[in-house]
Amino acid sequence: MLTENAVQELTGVARHLRVEILKMLNTARSGHTGGSLSAVEILTVLFYHQMRHDPSNPAWEERDRFVLSKGHSAPILYACLAEAGYFPRDDLKTLRRLGSHLQGHPDMRKTPGVEVCTGSLGQGLSQAVGLALANRLAGRDSKVYVLLGDGELQEGQVWEAVMAAAHFGLDNLCAVVDWNGLQIDGEVDKVMRVTPLGPKFLAFNWHVLEVDGHDLGAISQAFDDAAGTKGQPTMVIARTVKGKGVPIFEHKASYHGVPPSDEELGQALEHLGHS
Repeated sequence: MLTENAVQELTGVARHLRVEILKMLNTARSGHTGGSLSAVEILTVLFYHQMRHDPSNPAWEERDRFVLSKGHSAPILYACLAEAGYFPRDDLKTLRRLGSHLQGHPDMRKTPGVEVCTGSLGQGLSQAVGLALANRLAGRDSKVYVLLGDGELQEGQVWEAVMAAAHFGLDNLCAVVDWNGLQIDGEVDKVMRVTPLGPKFLAFNWHVLEVDGHDLGAISQAFDDAAGTKGQPTMVIARTVKGKGVPIFEHKASYHGVPPSDEELGQALEHLGHS
């Protein structure tokens, strides 16, 4: 459980990560704003409180693994990795440039700290299942965390992985759905309804938790709960706001794959208290 001081510290980290996301997207003139901002608190808790990892030794066998299944939200992952020390912060300025190791979707062959290549939606949970099985076979007590988008649940492969994780009783696997309700074409439930989420995962024999995806304490408690659950994988359904943290981007599907303009960046940085 997070202490009050830890919550304050992580709140500051989350604000800083939002600034870095917006600056790199503006510099790149390309990329995904809404879904990167909605996942900030989730990754903040994972990388700076929950996960066991070592930026000085990314290949450490006993590390916990993180899979960004919604790979288009790479800016939040890159911001976390840079802040943690996996590579220089200045590298963030090279997002999506030719030759940069920070491409539009994560590439494990290029970027320290990236566990698997993602971006083709629907595949990340299957990869996470494989990593969890590998940890079990190797006798490691490492955890595997995976973040999915709610629109991504429209992919059939996700449900094959959901079934497999429960079948193998992967209690070393914790998945999170970034449930912001919007995808590139509009409202998720109007494009292809995926709700009710909780009852569906329960029916597949997952341990299910629902939290406010921007409440650092609630997110931390959910991960602690998942770590103590035996015989079942855990699904954390995190209710979030697309574009969270900057009013001009919030609740807008139009900012799914659109970076902030210079004017919008200025407004956003002022709102976040960053000159």
